[in-house]
Amino acid sequence: MNIDAVCDRIRQDYATFPADQSYDLYAEDVYFRDPMNEFTGVEQYREMIGFIARWFQAPQLVLHRLDQTGPQTFETHWTLSWTTPLPWRPQIAIPGWTEYRLNDAGQIVSHLDYWHCSRWAVLGQVFGLCQPPSPD
Repeated sequence: MNIDAVCDRIRQDYATFPADQSYDLYAEDVYFRDPMNEFTGVEQYREMIGFIARWFQAPQLVLHRLDQTGPQTFETHWTLSWTTPLPWRPQIAIPGWTEYRLNDAGQIVSHLDYWHCSRWAVLGQVFGLCQPPSPD
């Protein structure tokens, strides 16, 4: 699959997140890292998305832009938001970006997420101590 086709499918995945994700875009040994997780394997990636679908209420992943950064790399800028299932139902928003790298077969082999806020700022949102940061 070429990078344009992969980018089109990623745009669709963001629009339907966390449902109907294109796990077939990912290599079996895809490397994933974000500020909370680090692992290798598409099955672990599928489990993480499943956790979000089960635990978070009304999760939404808004794609602000997608930029091709090289022949086999692209970057997305996004905001992930949800309602936390706690009695006071805090609204959480994390703006960030993802760096994707493809192998020669056009599969995603690296998915690196970065946040525009700290883990402490996210915890502060849970307890109403701070407002969500603005998207990039």
